[in-house]
Parts: sequence; structure tokens; C-alpha cells
Amino acid sequence: MARLTTLLRDDATLQVSDQGDGLSVVFQHGLGGGEAQVAQAFPSGPGLRRITLECRGHGASGLGSRRPFSLSMFADDVVAAADQAGLDRFIAGGISMGAAIALRLACRHPDRVAGLLLVRPAWIFDSAPGNLRPIAEVAGLILDHGSDKARTIFAQSETAARLQREAPDNLASLFGYFDRPDAASFAQVLADIAADGPGISESNAAALGIPTLVIGNAMDAVHPLSAADTLAVAIPGSTFAEIHPKALDSVRHFAELQAEITTFLHAHFNIRSLVPS
Repeated sequence: MARLTTLLRDDATLQVSDQGDGLSVVFQHGLGGGEAQVAQAFPSGPGLRRITLECRGHGASGLGSRRPFSLSMFADDVVAAADQAGLDRFIAGGISMGAAIALRLACRHPDRVAGLLLVRPAWIFDSAPGNLRPIAEVAGLILDHGSDKARTIFAQSETAARLQREAPDNLASLFGYFDRPDAASFAQVLADIAADGPGISESNAAALGIPTLVIGNAMDAVHPLSAADTLAVAIPGSTFAEIHPKALDSVRHFAELQAEITTFLHAHFNIRSLVPS
């Protein structure tokens, strides 16, 4: 059973989920996701303690008034959540945006991050990567036209037609942004984050000396397999795993994802401590 707490950052009240006991893993959701997304992706076996902060505007967390939204802002919030949870050292991980946050934490706080779990990364090192243009497009349409008209315009766009052919799971996620009850306010989060970057360099990644797992899948235009492969090459000694495409079989995808994470953690860490085995 998850232990839910709140964290006040500026004027934003953020929700933190803390469940399990043992090896501490701070694992973050993707853009537009939340605790439910993480619970589907992360193994819940014994000997693991998983902490997830729902970033500003996500899940039960408030937007606050501070602007612009950024990956550095979200990463700082995650560090504060780790502090509140009493974690001196932990594994950092996440999906998509969560992976970018985790990588930033590892590079900016090397004394605190003992390992990395980077799942379906969308960013490598640059800001506003081309694979995030569909999210920026959706955000701009909502901000300009409101969610209903924006959905109609996007459904008739070349981007939607391309994704229907190449990455239908991405298209479904994008349509989900129009359907959010807070679509108008959340569009600014989408716009700001899609234009941002993790704020680290290839040399920062090359300096990492911690166990790292990078997971990617095909048929994913927003999280290209090439991004996962590039990060795996850039981080010394990392483990790369390609799992079944979520677009083809989500049940198999999540089963393989959880298995890869479990195998990696057992191979590199004692489950009851953060001492590399």
C-alpha cells in the first residue's frame, strides 16, 4: 500500500507516493503521466522501496504559479522529495521525461545517485529535440484554439496521419492531452517541457561511473530507439535492453520492462542496501 505525503514547493502542493521497503528507487513518470503510469511500469517485488513525485500539474500535484516549467525545476522538486523521504543515496529512474530528470539528477548530484534506470528516453542532450515536435504542436493548438477545436485540427494534420502509420501508441497519448479536464492549463506544461532539455552534456554522461540500465522499444516516434541506444553508448558500462513495442502489445511490453528492471537491480545491487554487489 502506497504511503502518500505532500510536499510544498514555492506555492505548489505536490503529491509523493512512497511504497515498499528496501532498496530505495526514485522513479519518475513521463510528461502527462503520474503515479498510475509508474505503478504499471515499475516492479513491486519485495526488497524495493519506490518513491515517485507527481511533478507540477501532474496527477494530484498543483501547477503553482512559477513559470516557465522546466526539467531543472522538476528535478529540484524530486531532490526535495528525496530529502523529505530521508534518502541520502538512491537509484534514480523514470520513463521519458522521468528518464531525463533521472539523468540530470545523476550528473548534478553524483554523491546521491547510485544507479540509473532510463526507460524510453525522449531527450538525449539537446533542448527541443525533433521527436518532441508533435507534443509542441498539440500544446500550441490547445493554447491557440482551446482543446475541442484543437483536437479537430490536429486529427486532420500530417503529424497525426504519420503517427497513425508509424507509432499509433504515441498518437493515442497525444489525443489524451486534448481530453484532460485541465487541458487548457496543462498545455503550458507541455509547451515548456517540449522546448526544454535536461541541461547536461555528453561529457557529463561520459563521466558517470554508476550502474545504468537504458531501455528502448521500436515503433515509438516520441521515444525513438536511437535515443536509448545513443545514451547507452554515451554512458560508460551501461546495459542496453530493447523490449517489445508498446504499440504492438502493451501487456508484453510492461512484463518485459519489469523483468529487465528486476534483473538489473538484482545483478548490480544488494536488495537491502545501496552497496554495489
